[in-house]
Amino acid sequence: MKRNKFLKVRMDNKNEKWEDCIKRVNPLPKRPDDIRTEFARDVTRILHCTAYRRLKHKTQVFFAPTNDHVCTRIEHVNHVSSISHTIAEFLGLNAELTNAIALGHDLGHAPFGHAGEKIIKGIVEKELGETFWHEKNSLYLVDKIETLEEADGCHINLTYAVRDGIICHCGEVDENGLFPREEFIDLYEITEPNKYPPFTWEGCIVKVSDKIAYLGRDIEDALLLDILPESKVKELSKIIREIGASSFRKINNGIIIHNFIIDLCKHSSPEKGICFSDTMFNIMNKLKEFNYKYIYFHKRLEPYKEYANLIINTIYNLLKQFYNKKIENIFDNLKEQEKFYPLLIRTFSEWLKKYGNFKKSPDKNCYKNSVIYSLNSEKDYLRAIIDFLAGMTDNFAKRVFDEIMTF
Repeated sequence: MKRNKFLKVRMDNKNEKWEDCIKRVNPLPKRPDDIRTEFARDVTRILHCTAYRRLKHKTQVFFAPTNDHVCTRIEHVNHVSSISHTIAEFLGLNAELTNAIALGHDLGHAPFGHAGEKIIKGIVEKELGETFWHEKNSLYLVDKIETLEEADGCHINLTYAVRDGIICHCGEVDENGLFPREEFIDLYEITEPNKYPPFTWEGCIVKVSDKIAYLGRDIEDALLLDILPESKVKELSKIIREIGASSFRKINNGIIIHNFIIDLCKHSSPEKGICFSDTMFNIMNKLKEFNYKYIYFHKRLEPYKEYANLIINTIYNLLKQFYNKKIENIFDNLKEQEKFYPLLIRTFSEWLKKYGNFKKSPDKNCYKNSVIYSLNSEKDYLRAIIDFLAGMTDNFAKRVFDEIMTF
């Protein structure tokens, strides 16, 4: 199997897209002795931001805060990083870029996984007349929300190539052969998932690696939690063998990941795109079909979805009622409620103070982030609640809900 097939199109300073790819909204200061590349700096900035830390308490598929061995969102992004790094290294692409995209691709995921995302999307559509999807929210978060103490409280300010890879990892791989787009666009022109392919080959690698990462691991977690019987996995093994994949001696995460990586590295080329053999592409579709049928739509998940809906809407509706056109009155209203909901009110008030357009008190002059809410506007106030909710972990949302429900 030939190595370095993509060496001539890798994202480096010889690539015609290079200058566009390393652009930042604001230039970063450089230390004279810094040894990192632009994309390595992005990796560091992602690893040190609070949104990355919160991924450890965000649901991947199963809400299981007391089970240490069920995959969480942070484990998923590290799986994607590992898979994309292996593929990029073998094909001759820029593994630092794939690493940065992979680690950042789910930073804007809502609490309670895709169930939480769907609930927040419903609130956004009803209240703001807009839409919500986690890839778009991840871009918004890295651009407007996340700040770094190490950077004096400024935004994390990632390169264009990484921001592009984050919002364009969306959508299933429905066609066998993924190519990067040629045009440099304003990423906020992307108004729906899967509208554009990524700008780089490295972004394409992460998009495919995202699918490779979750298929097998979700099966393992479903088995661990007794949601999926072994008999169904044996049926799946039989189907895959009948397709003609003798390399699948059994179904587990390691074998699934290995076979997809090897097949993709063998069949991909700049001429054919990032692709699998027809057999392996068929297996990927069978695995997705199996997971949706027996895992993602399992009746055992229905109470969890109702629970997530109750938590998110309860918090949203409580905070919504404290709005007043006068900014000072908003904080007065919140202050009155702090004795009942100290955790919720304290953290939400800090959120408004950091991102809202009120007169900063002397001890808050450290904030150097952008002002994104005009609190004289009810729509901006509602957006602030939604952003606050979307950033929560499952655990924090549950703690706040318990606080609301407890006298």
